[in-house]
Amino acid sequence: MSKQGQLIGALDAGTTSVRFMVFDQYANVIAQHQLEFPQYYENPGWHSHDASEIQQVAEKCIDEAVKKLESQGWDRESIKAIGITNQRETAVVWSRTTGKPLCRAIVWTDNRTKDIVARFEEKLVSEGIEVKPGQFRKGSEALRDICGLPLSTYFSGVKVRWMIDHYPEVKKSHETDDLAFGTVESWIIYNLTGGPNSGLHVSDPTNASRTLLMDLRGLEWSEPLLKFFGFRPSILPKLVSSSEVYGNIASGSLKGVKIAGLVGDQQGALVGNKCFKQGEAKCTYGTGAFLLFTTGSEPVKSSNGLISTVAYQAGPGAKPVYALEGSIAVAGSAIKWLRDQMGLISTADEINTLGEKVDTTGGVYFVTAFNGLLAPYWDPRAGGLLIGLSPYTTPSHIARATLEANAFQTRAILDAMKLDSKVDLKHLKVDGGMTNGDFAMQVLADVGGFGVIRPEMRESTALGSALLAGAAIKFCGWDISKPETLAEVNTKGSRTFTQNITDEDKEKRYQGWQRAVERSKAWTVTAEDN
Repeated sequence: MSKQGQLIGALDAGTTSVRFMVFDQYANVIAQHQLEFPQYYENPGWHSHDASEIQQVAEKCIDEAVKKLESQGWDRESIKAIGITNQRETAVVWSRTTGKPLCRAIVWTDNRTKDIVARFEEKLVSEGIEVKPGQFRKGSEALRDICGLPLSTYFSGVKVRWMIDHYPEVKKSHETDDLAFGTVESWIIYNLTGGPNSGLHVSDPTNASRTLLMDLRGLEWSEPLLKFFGFRPSILPKLVSSSEVYGNIASGSLKGVKIAGLVGDQQGALVGNKCFKQGEAKCTYGTGAFLLFTTGSEPVKSSNGLISTVAYQAGPGAKPVYALEGSIAVAGSAIKWLRDQMGLISTADEINTLGEKVDTTGGVYFVTAFNGLLAPYWDPRAGGLLIGLSPYTTPSHIARATLEANAFQTRAILDAMKLDSKVDLKHLKVDGGMTNGDFAMQVLADVGGFGVIRPEMRESTALGSALLAGAAIKFCGWDISKPETLAEVNTKGSRTFTQNITDEDKEKRYQGWQRAVERSKAWTVTAEDN
């Protein structure tokens, strides 16, 4: 006879893979399945996904995880609800009529939209945003004051604008009100709830706040920004909270199970790390690295290159919680590049053993600006740079420089957060694939100059979406607004890494990094430069 219990599921749709995880009330992982999906790099600076492939892999992960659950003697009906978490700014467009994608999704790392960004930067200066009928406000702050974001290739809105401008089928669909736009969670829930037949077209504020189209304070789509970018309101998903029952899975091994949590992956990790109090922070090191600092019930405007974003909204009508965020475009993907493109390592883990063979980088710095630099530099034209090479340089020096690049960028963001928040963070909670390496974490502590706290159970992104889904159905008494109800969740131990080099050495290395960054800036050219 199958075991009956109280379990919660989480579908984590990342940049290179999807996993489905099943947790118990203590955040023990009962079953999971993970699959990679193809990456497309059609031109320099381009990075695309096939949204249909993401959906197929997501459904396969659910089915396989359920099989593993049942092989352990559990009844699949023990899964009471699922949450969905996702790579955020990646833009998907599809036809409402057919439910099929109209082109490949443009991934958050993609920077083909540099010319679009330049065009709208000029429009901000020359024309501005019509904030009220007949009343225009000019300059970059006009945009940031509404949505909290700078104009950047990073965010979804400019990606959709590019699709409409370059693909006739997308343009036609837009003009006929057949076009549906969403980030990855929106696409997945649409398909899980029935697709073109009865599928829900929804998104939550953590994802919507990454589009350049949402009013950060009002948590509603901004009519002035839609007009500024030239979008019809019909393309947009309905905004819902991060924690409520949206609908039920329409088919498959979990048919009928509630979908009750939606959250962008980095905000999911913030929730999964239980960073609910003002001043608590985490950094997730995956394909990129994302540092979020909880600021409370009001957004904090950064003067130092960070962005204001929604951390989560704990239910319909609940006041949102906000965060400051610094994003590093390239973290784990630099290690993947060393493995797949350069052949310096055969597995990602080898970067630790290779880098550990040397005590320094031998003067080598690696500015991993494969598609520009994000926070706090915000230079889409920055170019990737390996500098300081000499006959002395070995693969070990380059491996160590790759890990140090990650640490330098983390420090730059933390320095900016300190200036904005007036809080000096002594410790940083970390999770994600890169944190599995002890050497990588020691480099982070040494170069960054702060304590690095690594929990034993590091699937914080998936756990965050599970917590939000569980709270929506009162699973085991969970309540996001009452952190004490989560006191028994993920209480396994952690390890702390502390600085082991002198402050003088730390500062000398950081100054070298800053010099290298300056040399990488404004490297690539736009159409206007030509």
